[in-house]
Amino acid sequence: MYSTIKTAILEGIQTRQIQVEVDISNGMPVFDMVGHLAPEVREGKERVRTALHSIGIILPAKRITINLSPAHIRKSGTGFDLPIAIAIMQSLGLVTKEACEDKLFIGELSLNGQILPVNGILPVVSDGFKAGISSFVVPKENENEARLVKNARIYSFDTLQEVLDFLSGKPYEEVIYNIEENITSLDKDFQDVCGQKFIKRACEVAAAGMHNMLLIGPPGTGKTMISERLATILPPLTEEERLELSKIYSVCGLLTNKNALITKRPFRSPHHTISKMGLTGGGAMPKPGEISLAHNGVLFLDELPEFQKSTLEILRQPLEEHMIHLVRSKGTVSYPANFLLLAAMNPCNCGYYPDMNRCRCSDGSLRRYFDKVSQPLLDRIDICVEAPALRYEELAGQEKSGESSQEIQKRVLACHEIQCERFKNEEFSHNSGIPASRLEEYCYLGDKERKYMENIYEKMNLTARIYHKILRVARTIADLEQEKQISLSHLNEAICYRNVDEKFWGGIS
Repeated sequence: MYSTIKTAILEGIQTRQIQVEVDISNGMPVFDMVGHLAPEVREGKERVRTALHSIGIILPAKRITINLSPAHIRKSGTGFDLPIAIAIMQSLGLVTKEACEDKLFIGELSLNGQILPVNGILPVVSDGFKAGISSFVVPKENENEARLVKNARIYSFDTLQEVLDFLSGKPYEEVIYNIEENITSLDKDFQDVCGQKFIKRACEVAAAGMHNMLLIGPPGTGKTMISERLATILPPLTEEERLELSKIYSVCGLLTNKNALITKRPFRSPHHTISKMGLTGGGAMPKPGEISLAHNGVLFLDELPEFQKSTLEILRQPLEEHMIHLVRSKGTVSYPANFLLLAAMNPCNCGYYPDMNRCRCSDGSLRRYFDKVSQPLLDRIDICVEAPALRYEELAGQEKSGESSQEIQKRVLACHEIQCERFKNEEFSHNSGIPASRLEEYCYLGDKERKYMENIYEKMNLTARIYHKILRVARTIADLEQEKQISLSHLNEAICYRNVDEKFWGGIS
């Protein structure tokens, strides 16, 4: 008897529907599985056979053929176990075709019939629901993740016997899941930071316009502490952004029933020993890397020159396209990577340049240190500021700004709303994304401002790239002050966020 069951396979954070076809006919007793299968899928026939035996179902001594269609797509993962078992039971007449119609099954089976969780349930349910499937049978441990898709009917079970009982007509008791339950409060706050008002202002501007940022300063100036709080002043995630981000974490297996929804903007801080694959993603079974896990949030690279130069260079394309495309022999997958890059570094190997009374580095050592960060990467960083050493009054907390992350976030959110309205018909949505060809339109300068920038351009020996970055940052500063026109004060502040190029890179910009 022939039967078919719907399931799905991951392709990046998207999915493709797969048909599990089973035919049980007379002939030599054999259990064949075909359809361009990875080893873990082929091994599934032993898991399925034993799991069925554990609930009292003995496979007949007949020819059993299982095909995973379409055959030209390589099938990997262990989520095919449950749909294969259901398809076999349907062929044996233990469940009806009507009971399995309009349902998608996914899950791994243990030898005793337990249904184990699998990665990627959220994109499977989301894409399946968009394709017209209304009901989904998933592992119990993936239940809350699956219920994030509104209006989709989710049936979750712990054992294969429970699924058989349900398909045989036993009523299912549905539990309502509140999507807002897992929202947590901010655990870090800018109010904890003493002094460094200039750096905190730079962080506010970076968050307001989604400008990539580099902090340079000696050890102990609070670069890491401030960086860890940048994500707390970004606007809250929208519902669409939550689901998209949760899909990425679902594919990586980082969601649980207790934390089924990512509700806060991510802050990812990989160690400088990270590999190219760890940063961008990939592998035999491609998974997202750190730049995708930082999607809609902050990617913090501490000790920037200590990263392998070839690893850093990989960031150039995702910073421009906000996507990472992985081409492998088995196919091409794409992951979103729209993140705010925040980097920090010491001013030299010993950490005290340009204080020549304390710096022990030679000119050659300084040049080699600065050259570890390539110019093309620096060109993608809008704000580059120096973090000075703290004075005792600041360290003792006598000069706290008093502003919390929530207070700063309100100004940032208002700035984002201005940009959202301004760029509603554009492909970009933030000031940092304004193309050079549109700067005249969105960053218009009056005669006085234009003449001022002409003098600055010659005096500071700016390049076209740096000039354009100054205009974009000035546009953000004007938006923070609710000003439609860029003024001299906005330009002056924006220039202050690029005045370290000459000091540390000798004007190479």
